[in-house]
Amino acid sequence: IITSLVFLLMIVTFPISGWFALKIVPTYERMIIFRLGRIQAPKGPGMVLLLPFIDHWQRVDLRTRAFNVPPCKLTSKDGAVISMGADVQFRVWDPVLSVMMVKDLIAATRMTAQNAMTKTLVKKNLREIQMEKMRIGEQLLLEINDMTKSWGLEVDRVELSMEAVLQPPQENLVGPLATVPPVPGMEGLDGTIQQLAAHFFSNTLALAGSRTGAPDAADSMETVNEVESPTAPLLTTAGSARRKPSADELLSAVEPVLSEALVSQVGASYQVNIALPSGTWSTYFIDLSSGSGRAGHGVPEGSPDVILELAEKDLQDLLLGDLRPLSAYMSGKLQVKGDLHLALKLEELVKAMKLYR
Repeated sequence: IITSLVFLLMIVTFPISGWFALKIVPTYERMIIFRLGRIQAPKGPGMVLLLPFIDHWQRVDLRTRAFNVPPCKLTSKDGAVISMGADVQFRVWDPVLSVMMVKDLIAATRMTAQNAMTKTLVKKNLREIQMEKMRIGEQLLLEINDMTKSWGLEVDRVELSMEAVLQPPQENLVGPLATVPPVPGMEGLDGTIQQLAAHFFSNTLALAGSRTGAPDAADSMETVNEVESPTAPLLTTAGSARRKPSADELLSAVEPVLSEALVSQVGASYQVNIALPSGTWSTYFIDLSSGSGRAGHGVPEGSPDVILELAEKDLQDLLLGDLRPLSAYMSGKLQVKGDLHLALKLEELVKAMKLYR
């Protein structure tokens, strides 16, 4: 009844109503019409009649279009840090699905392409990325299409573009590590965490091997528990325990070692929440994101890249070099909120403090 009344009103007011009701749709477009909330079959090309007040319409471009995935920082399998982007070409093959399934088609496709690119590239080393960009692009095209076909969209081409290599590969993360035997509890790790864990345990085995100098060392291998720091006995001298500095004293000792070189290596801002023996919490910040770096009491300016939570005793062991960041994280002593890769870069700060002492 409503449709008939509106149609009748349009005839009575013609030709004035024709100025608003008739639309021209070019060959490369289709018009999707919602009449009283219900979707109609795609209209066009040619002249299309719209009913005033009850029709809402949207044009869909069927031509091939393109967008770019902004360059983002990625850590490859061999530890290289690269800035990688991509150019994506796509077209709409079902205008109804493209309107019904996704509100912002380009934004959704860009996010899908960026996630697929990140998941694929972190599993490859720098040389593979440089030499096999076309093959990786074809693999990404298939992965993206698996998601976007249900949106009425088809990706025709994905071309990777490497902006820069921000950090060269770390040679000690490839090669010999492939022969390190699996460590109990580490089988499920992958990506960056697996690389760091393997690196951590390879150093442990190397340290154990260096301590066995006798000919029969193969029959009596010495193991080192990295979680309960091997340097713990060094904290006592002649039967009397050395007093460990408090959290305030430790953070004061951090300030002299801050430098532009350290900021360039780490490039992150940290908020450190410390559980004191009294049961209260104290908050500090270590800002290694710009300038020469800053450290102090309270929260950093702006949002921190990583939030760390640990006990005062564990902070003492961490900054004194008696406990490595990865060991603290794997043992549950260090709680990380944010990018774990950035959290583990605190080891650069620990090395700088050792050199300073």
